[in-house]
Amino acid sequence: MSTSEKQAGTTGEKKEYWRWQESAWVDPARDWRAARYVTAGVDVGSVSSQAVVVCDGELYGYSSMRTGNNSPDSAHAAMRAVMEQCGMTLDDLHFVVGTGYGRVNVPFAHKAVTEIACHARGANYMGGSTVRTILDMGGQDCKAIHCDERGKVTNFLMNDKCAAGTGRGMEVIADLMQIPIADLGPRSFEVDEEPQAVSSVCVVFAKSEALGLLKAGWSKNKVVAAYCQAMAERVVALLERIHVEKDFFITGGIAKNPGVVKRIERLLKLEAVTTKYDSQIAGALGAALFAHTLAQKQGAAPARAAAS
Repeated sequence: MSTSEKQAGTTGEKKEYWRWQESAWVDPARDWRAARYVTAGVDVGSVSSQAVVVCDGELYGYSSMRTGNNSPDSAHAAMRAVMEQCGMTLDDLHFVVGTGYGRVNVPFAHKAVTEIACHARGANYMGGSTVRTILDMGGQDCKAIHCDERGKVTNFLMNDKCAAGTGRGMEVIADLMQIPIADLGPRSFEVDEEPQAVSSVCVVFAKSEALGLLKAGWSKNKVVAAYCQAMAERVVALLERIHVEKDFFITGGIAKNPGVVKRIERLLKLEAVTTKYDSQIAGALGAALFAHTLAQKQGAAPARAAAS
């Protein structure tokens, strides 16, 4: 009996290898109460939801949570995860922008902005004004974006026809291989020789192909490596259609998977810009920065003050 089976037997639940760690953080060195403008962005995606708070245009705190069955509840959960870290309430926010798959279902947002614009703005903050090409690898789609020195979108292409090359596709492989999703990238390099990519670009068929490779004697690590390579090739094909300009920056959850990122860099012969920030918050960060600009333009007061 495998370890996972033993665990299932003792807990009565199947181990969820796809489940990544949720997180929340605020800057302990800053007091949000001293800021003139406190704004927020909430990115409700198909797989994950992020909330970001900025104080006077500077990152203050963020959360990254699993998206549930209800977009409004997911937005509240992500925002609450940040606010509970610092004693903040929705009434303390001057302006909130919603973005992502569920952007129109963020009940406390004052405005909705497309995730393409928000990821470009967030990448500009995290990677610097030299960033020109952005790859957003999200839960259900991939986007290749060009932007200018201010983070304004100048062109983009999007693939949303298949889950291959997305966060959801990687979750499927994690469960199939029974490897925690955070370990997939590192383990994909634990092979004697780099395998060819799996031939199918569809998650359903890639899953069947992966099972066939396991039956043929491939190790789990080799199968994961082949799938990471397939994801990288699919993404690079999208990037080549829009043409990659330096500097190159990757956002979204898959940006945390070195097994995919390093293979993308290898194919492009180009290294992605690194950042000290969590790449998964780019959309919510961009939304919060848009909110800051809008708050300044409107001279917005916090919700509590506006209501009094």
